[in-house]
Amino acid sequence: MTHRWALVAVLAAALLAPAAVPAHEGHAHKVMGTVSSIDGDHVMVKTADGKSVMVMLNAKTKITQGKTSLDKTALKVGTRVVAEGTDNKGTITATSVQVGVTTTTTAAATK
Repeated sequence: MTHRWALVAVLAAALLAPAAVPAHEGHAHKVMGTVSSIDGDHVMVKTADGKSVMVMLNAKTKITQGKTSLDKTALKVGTRVVAEGTDNKGTITATSVQVGVTTTTTAAATK
């Protein structure tokens, strides 16, 4: 009887495993870092570990700072961002980009 349950468990796992793999694709990926370059709708983000990730913007990308909506022209080299979207071979097509909030203390320290 125990062998039957083990066989059922193995068969169930074998049948469900292929369904789980495609579900992994297309989920949201997140990159945090500083904008290192901008070329039209392509934004390069340098992460804390020194890697560069290309973030693609499109008409559906929502760019915000806090609760304020921004235009893509608000993105500048040196801006801290968190971009979230789908990953396609190392390039993220952003559904959202959150721009870091500059505090008066941080702004005063950079002057």
